Amino acid sequence: MKFMKLGSKPDSFQSDGNNIRYIATELASDVIISVEDVKFYLHKFPLLSKSARLQKLVASTNEGNDDEVLIHDIPGGSVAFEICVKFCYGMTVTLNASNVVAARCAAEYLGMHETVEKGNLIYKVDVFLSSSIFRSWKDSIIVLQTTKSLLPWSEELKVVSHCIDAIASKASVDVSKVDWSYTYNRKKLPEENGNDANWNGVRNWNVPKDWWVDDLCELDVDLYKRVITNINNRGIIGGEVVGEALKAYTARSLQGFSKGMVQCGDMLKAQSIVDAIVCLLPAEKGSCSCSFLLKLLKTAILVDSGEMAKKELVKRIGQQLEEASGSDLLIQAPEGEVLVYDVEIVHNILEEFMMLDRNAETQLAEGSQEIQEIRKPGILTEASKLMVAKLVDGYLAEIAKDPNLPLSTFIDLSNMVSGFSRPSHDGLYRAIDMYLKEHPGISKSERKSICRLMDCKKLSVDGCMHAVQNERLPLRTVVQVLYFEQVRAAASSGSSTPDLPKTIRDLNSGSHGSSRSATTNTDEDWDAVATAEELKALKAEVAALRLGSERNGVEIRRNTDKAAVGKMKGLLMSRKIFSKIWSVRAGQGDNSSSDSSESHGSANPEEAKSTPSRNRRHSVS
Repeated sequence: MKFMKLGSKPDSFQSDGNNIRYIATELASDVIISVEDVKFYLHKFPLLSKSARLQKLVASTNEGNDDEVLIHDIPGGSVAFEICVKFCYGMTVTLNASNVVAARCAAEYLGMHETVEKGNLIYKVDVFLSSSIFRSWKDSIIVLQTTKSLLPWSEELKVVSHCIDAIASKASVDVSKVDWSYTYNRKKLPEENGNDANWNGVRNWNVPKDWWVDDLCELDVDLYKRVITNINNRGIIGGEVVGEALKAYTARSLQGFSKGMVQCGDMLKAQSIVDAIVCLLPAEKGSCSCSFLLKLLKTAILVDSGEMAKKELVKRIGQQLEEASGSDLLIQAPEGEVLVYDVEIVHNILEEFMMLDRNAETQLAEGSQEIQEIRKPGILTEASKLMVAKLVDGYLAEIAKDPNLPLSTFIDLSNMVSGFSRPSHDGLYRAIDMYLKEHPGISKSERKSICRLMDCKKLSVDGCMHAVQNERLPLRTVVQVLYFEQVRAAASSGSSTPDLPKTIRDLNSGSHGSSRSATTNTDEDWDAVATAEELKALKAEVAALRLGSERNGVEIRRNTDKAAVGKMKGLLMSRKIFSKIWSVRAGQGDNSSSDSSESHGSANPEEAKSTPSRNRRHSVS
């Protein structure tokens, strides 16, 4: 720490109790100056020769025949006043980063200018500040911290602004020119600890770009905000380094922030910190990690920050949502809400992500001989869309555990990313299954609606194996899964797709059954959940189809439960085909469907009659 000594006489100040200070000299004091609750017994001559204010105060007391001068508003209080008094007496006084601002403000209050006497205290302090303090990295930070208790004097004297300029200019210096001491949160090198026997005293390690980050964490939030703003205005430090600085300051200032469990003792202070950090966020995308932004958003909600701060965070998170993890999005709902998690704010984040594509514009830039198409940054790539789709699937699986989550909310979130092509729907299937498990009382139509979100063709083998045994799924969905699994198995083996019963083909192709079958089947049968008996029969049917597809003289052994297969065939033949999309095939489909229905229906008439009623089945959750 830099320091400056003033005066040469020994310090002869003495105390009588806690509230009386006097000079040990043979001369009797001729003036009493009360500062706060401390009385100073002093002499007029040394004081009046250097202080314009004391000249006026002593003159006014003489007119009133009063020997005591009252001073109650001097910056720095009695300690700063004593420094000024010692200077007036020529006593030795040491100025350093901790007391220099108080001395400067007190000297200004007392009017210790050059016009009163040459080489006065104000001049000497200003020289010390400019020649030593503002050239020292750590001293500038210490001085800046002391200015807060001396407002508005320190601000009016521009000590604060000079400190901020000094700090910002040093933080912006090229790292190759940094040769002063600084704090850095890392394991120090041997030569830095003085443990390297071969170190010759010359620094030979690289200074990190964020070397200044930890030292600034000691500042109060309003001063910190001004320093970072000054650094940003210089345009030298990159957004990534500033983002790291904001992350370090937030973690230091908000206890528990790094673990996502902020403990707010002073709510107003926490609000000011969050609002300041949001205001300082660099404009460049990726300057702050998405995880950090989400933690900041959770904290903003916790401390009830302003809507502008929360909207800004939602916007920035949406711009880099592909970097988030599922746990990051689990934001607790405010107290008093029915839902466990704040789903609405995640919906808003997704909206911001989608806006990147909707707002993307194409600019035309004229080249030397051709017109080049330039796409603005921020347009969504297929990779980012895929990552967000997987992220939403995982998020849906978590919030599906909430028994109060409306089905419409689940479907709305899923539909927001339904246009994003992804190779597998296993994640979405897990989310759907979790919702069905936690909400066993939903209606058949609701069960049908949620299962429509999933593309059965995009389930993995493991996903199919789970789905065909899942008694929470509608029969329609189970049949689709079995069908596409059979098609995939046939394609992988190089054989042709087996000749499936027309009812299964129609269920997946969307054509209608015959008018004859339509009179005896209902969509409700297909939308109801499949019983264990029906699941077993469906699997047996597909097993039979797979075996039946073997040709070219290969001996085939059928080990299928014929009763179950026949029963399922009857079940399939007795139900109405559900889809009405491909109406263009209605004419041809009606004829072939009618023939097929007759042939399959007459094959096992008794089994068809013995099909259990769907109205008597129940959901197994």
